[in-house]
Amino acid sequence: MPRQPIEAGDPSPDARRGAPAYEVRIGPLGLAGTATIPLGATALVVFAHGSGSSRHSPRNRAVAAALNERGLATLLFDLLTVEEEADRRNVFDIPLLGERVLQAVEWAAHEPLTRALHLGLFGASTGAAAALVAAAREPGLVRAVVSRGGRPDLAAEALARVRTPTVLIVGSLDTEVLELNRWALAQLQGRKALEIVEGATHLFPEPGAMDEIIDLAGRWFSAWLVTDMSEGGHG
Repeated sequence: MPRQPIEAGDPSPDARRGAPAYEVRIGPLGLAGTATIPLGATALVVFAHGSGSSRHSPRNRAVAAALNERGLATLLFDLLTVEEEADRRNVFDIPLLGERVLQAVEWAAHEPLTRALHLGLFGASTGAAAALVAAAREPGLVRAVVSRGGRPDLAAEALARVRTPTVLIVGSLDTEVLELNRWALAQLQGRKALEIVEGATHLFPEPGAMDEIIDLAGRWFSAWLVTDMSEGGHG
């Protein structure tokens, strides 16, 4: 698969100390992305943004920055081209979005600076479904999945093939999405959990809600990507 290698000597100007960021291109279309790799990182979290969002999503960037502070590398990238985003149908085309996440997983598995890192996926909204589709397709590469306010139900029949440890995080006041997540949880076959953020709505704008998201995601990725628990497989 065509890919653009990271230029190891050319981090972006806004890289934080100890966590250089690199502008990268993913897959045959050269989808734009930013890979941030803290020194000594042993794991990489690939972000799959939701409908109407991009790699510049402030919520995902906040989560990514917090994970970087915990020593985890991150990759935020655009799942669609500018032209594709103009057609709203593409935003909800889960097979298409899942294929783009797979391209990012494949890129990370072969890129010299990331190929040795344990890989996890963080999906929001429709991006959660895309992440689960990718996890079902590449169980040997994807070791953990976190869904934030996601629509995992849109992964449909792929859910039954997911063996990757997965946590679904939903606001207690996001009632319709919460029920859809409960249904999706029952379909998942591996280690799984549903975490409910009390008093939170769909985008988690309430005080402290995103802090709880960051804590839950950080603990899940630490358990399955960093600690010895990740050696226990996907059972």
